[in-house]
Amino acid sequence: MFDTFDHVRADIVQRLAEGASDRKSAMHTPVVATADADARVMVLRAFDRDLWTLRFNTDARAPKVQTIGAGAPVGVLFYDREAKLQLRVRGQGRIETDTPLVDAAWEESTNFARRCYLGEGPGAVSDTPTSGLPAEFEGVEPETHEVVPARENFACLIVELHSLDWFYLAHTGHVRAQFSRKARGEWEGRWVAP
Repeated sequence: MFDTFDHVRADIVQRLAEGASDRKSAMHTPVVATADADARVMVLRAFDRDLWTLRFNTDARAPKVQTIGAGAPVGVLFYDREAKLQLRVRGQGRIETDTPLVDAAWEESTNFARRCYLGEGPGAVSDTPTSGLPAEFEGVEPETHEVVPARENFACLIVELHSLDWFYLAHTGHVRAQFSRKARGEWEGRWVAP
């Protein structure tokens, strides 16, 4: 039962951790929105429960990278249809391209995933339908030496969370809790009408 802020916060932590580690989790592919009102589905790659940060991999040439840069507001919407639970989080986003965190994210990626950063940058115009990949890598996992040039296009979006909005849909009555991050990383909760 979600009748205390501790229960709700524990649920949020569990869902974000599962979303980052389980590709079958409903929380694995949230909608990420940037300050220019552009939204897209992204894969949640990591959740740091101590720092309250989310990590997404991205292409350094993507338009959102310019929008976010070293710091800009980012919103993330998660929805678990089976659990009837919506989680909206907001925070300060930043793009990292050449840090130990990005190096580690690159190392944990497969060559099949790394090949996505070999082709045309996101938004490149084409006369025909295209994946943007070089033809030799369509449906093929490259060798490690073949994806080395892709590393310069690989980046991470880090979102440091500042507010959480947890919304449980129930036929008996919806329940909603909001949390704001205070100094020293503590969270202040409040119940609100759905």
